[in-house]
Parts: sequence; structure tokens; C-alpha cells
Amino acid sequence: MNRTEAADVVKESLARIVPDADLTALGTEDPFREALELDSLDFLRFIETLSERTGVRIDDVDTPRLTTLSGCVGFLSSGGA
Repeated sequence: MNRTEAADVVKESLARIVPDADLTALGTEDPFREALELDSLDFLRFIETLSERTGVRIDDVDTPRLTTLSGCVGFLSSGGA
């Protein structure tokens, strides 16, 4: 998956969890939980959605890397490595 595809999947996954969020205002380094007011359950649902949509296994140890658009894109475009 290239970086553009990864960014699209991340934004689409966030839109499923927070349908009324303005993702155009989301910066690449903005923490999702603060910028989109995600609680821990929302964040978990986002991680699960991301894993289901990409087929990439996401372990608990990976979640700190997935708190920003930039972090998610890097993680997904490297195949979760």
C-alpha cells in the first residue's frame, strides 16, 4: 500500500467512527484523540476498523504509532513493520 492509499484508508476509517468530523482540518501530526475528541472506545474501534480494512495486523504495542495521520500512513505503507 502506498502512502496516498494509506492516507485515504485512515481518513475513511476515521469517518466511519466520527462521521461529522472535519477531516480536511486534520493536520498530519495532530493527535486523533484530541483533534477529533475520540474517547478510548472510539480509538479502539478506529484501530479495529483500520485493521479490518487493510488486513494488517495491529497489536497493542503498535497503537502508540497510530495516533496521528502521519504515524498511521507510515505504519500502513510499511506493511505494519
